[in-house]
Amino acid sequence: MSRVTQREISQPKTQAEQSAVDAEIQERQKVTDHEIREFPVSVIVDKFTIGLNTDEAELFIPDYQREFVWDAKQQSRFIESLLLNIPVPYLFVADIGEGRYEGRLEIVDGSQRIRTLVNFLEDKFRLQDLNKLPSANGFLFSDFSIPRQLRLKRKTLRMIELTELADEEARREIFDRLNTGGTNLQPMEKRKGSHDGPFLSFIEECAKSQLLLSLCPISAVRIKLAEYPELVLRYFAYIDNYLLFDKSVDDFLTEALKHGNIEFDKERLTNEFNQMLSFVERHFNLGFRKNENNKSVPRIRFEAIAVGVTLALRENPNLVPADTNSWLNSKEFITLTRSDSSNSRPKVANRIHFVRDNLLGKEVSRADE
Repeated sequence: MSRVTQREISQPKTQAEQSAVDAEIQERQKVTDHEIREFPVSVIVDKFTIGLNTDEAELFIPDYQREFVWDAKQQSRFIESLLLNIPVPYLFVADIGEGRYEGRLEIVDGSQRIRTLVNFLEDKFRLQDLNKLPSANGFLFSDFSIPRQLRLKRKTLRMIELTELADEEARREIFDRLNTGGTNLQPMEKRKGSHDGPFLSFIEECAKSQLLLSLCPISAVRIKLAEYPELVLRYFAYIDNYLLFDKSVDDFLTEALKHGNIEFDKERLTNEFNQMLSFVERHFNLGFRKNENNKSVPRIRFEAIAVGVTLALRENPNLVPADTNSWLNSKEFITLTRSDSSNSRPKVANRIHFVRDNLLGKEVSRADE
């Protein structure tokens, strides 16, 4: 790309140049055309939960979205805002124009808030650390009076709905602009700044594997946010210690990186990583992807398959599995690896065991929830 000189900047623009900019703006505006809607909380929850287990819900979380990371305090603060009629940000969704999700609504921004609504109405957390409503601390949704429950469920949230003209690239661009304003560092970027060392260098080397890039495509936005090193770190953190995982993924990964920088078996980890990728290439016809149209593999799916394969190969290095498509495409695996799955030790273990035990052809070992 040629460098624009100061002389060129100072020269007045021609009518042709101005017309070209106007045409480009008009064309770009087409893919961000939108309507503003309002839905009651109860309707939003229904749109998200009905059909969730079969990946058929009208309102869904795309693969490029982050996992559920709000803790009980953050969720409580959001519910407190709704109870007190404090204004909350708009939800952003997009009408999918084609493909298997056509007509459904992809959540572009607001997945943490929507999942909080679901969790609260399903009595999955108690309100805590409320400043304006301290008398409600410790309450579940069902602890409120029936009239208050009904009023909360009728509370409406505004939603900006992008029309079906907004393609995947446009949706990801909007998500990027809403969530990465230019100064916020992602967890992996923070780790690189504070936990540099031999293990991190090893992870970054593995993250450049051409076979990994081929089998596990991710979006350009996620690549910019150091997503490949994040995936590799997750793999190495889980293969030996997934049963020790407790609540916070960020803390778990940071500890794995710190310990790895002190000491790690480079030869063993390199061999297992390469063997895992080669096995996936041979026996998973779509690699880590869910389907042929999938352009960005979610973290949960990657870690379930990658760690499950490695654990299976530890038990049987000469493993030649039966057809993998039947269980990879099963409703159970979709449920275990859907993008709204929260992280807990049983959930992490169950999705890894599902892959490991299906590959070995044995009954799946399940951890208690």
